[in-house]
Amino acid sequence: MVRTGGLRWAGTPAWAIALPLAGVIMLIIVWGRELNPVLVILAGAALIGGVVTAVHHAEVVAHRVGEPFGALILAISVTVIEVGLIVTLMISGGAATASLPRETVFSAVMITCNLIIGLCLLVGPIKHWTVRFSAQGSTGAFAVLATLVSLTMVLPAVTTSAPGPTYTGGQLAFAGAMSLMLYGVFVFVQTVRHRDYFLPVEVLQEADSPQPSRGEHDHDPPPSNRTTLVSLALLVLCLVAVVGLAKSESPALEGGLVAAGAPHGVVGVAIALIVLAPETTAAVRAALRNRLQTSMNLALGSAMASIGLTIPVIAVASIWLPTPLELGLSPADIDLFAITVAVGILTLTQGRATVLQGVVHLAVFASFLFIAFNP
Repeated sequence: MVRTGGLRWAGTPAWAIALPLAGVIMLIIVWGRELNPVLVILAGAALIGGVVTAVHHAEVVAHRVGEPFGALILAISVTVIEVGLIVTLMISGGAATASLPRETVFSAVMITCNLIIGLCLLVGPIKHWTVRFSAQGSTGAFAVLATLVSLTMVLPAVTTSAPGPTYTGGQLAFAGAMSLMLYGVFVFVQTVRHRDYFLPVEVLQEADSPQPSRGEHDHDPPPSNRTTLVSLALLVLCLVAVVGLAKSESPALEGGLVAAGAPHGVVGVAIALIVLAPETTAAVRAALRNRLQTSMNLALGSAMASIGLTIPVIAVASIWLPTPLELGLSPADIDLFAITVAVGILTLTQGRATVLQGVVHLAVFASFLFIAFNP
């Protein structure tokens, strides 16, 4: 018997099989067609079900393979499908989607670094008073992330070889190669060279903490190989359904945002929020179990995978795409990124946090969201 998320189960529960299948069936029904209000509601319900089930199966796989492999599997799975979504939208959308990679990827960075980390540093300390994580692993990951964002989205805004916020072909190839190299080295360090830096921190109960810091499910036996493989396959189905339904819902979402007078760039924020919903839920659940390092692995790993895999693929795909890529950030976004880096350094170098750090990160995300609606 294995307990995951407070439920005891033998094998895979029926709902965890039914919801991914329902999501894929709904995706087949709505793919490539204009949605009426009923289909919008049904697709939205299937999308939410896919997010919840994806988190369940990700936790099963993570419990079997251990950290940091569990967080890495979820991050890479979501990112691979996200890349496919971006390329598909760019091929079908033409010149109007030239800035879509920038909007989606930068939104993912702000969501992971401020919303997800902020929520985890809020709910974790509320329950456990003071929380701890590995400063070595988290600051190393954050350094890679800051470098990736600077290479791929800050520099195109200031280079002069190509007009506008774009790279030349050679510059884009260099940025793509460096992104892939940095992400590859990080994965090697995370999983082989210094894996201990990314494992959950075992902390004795502190004198100023009224809550025990031991994880809620520390001694649960891992699931069987068969159960793990079934959950891995269903996790992929869930992610396909979530991203595909997000794409199908995006025209209705964009229409609603336009009707509300929101700028076009908000669509990228909305899509990133939907795509990152599984990681957000899984990270918050880990924080509630006092596993902040798992939350950091999920948040920072997702952001790095989003850049380290997306930019190289987009760089290759740009050969066939009908429009140049507008990767450079606006001055406002560069300022918000600089604030995020400063706040992130001050938070992660301590290796411990209270609700104060969580509120600060959430305030930065609220500022990003406000500026997205009011540029």
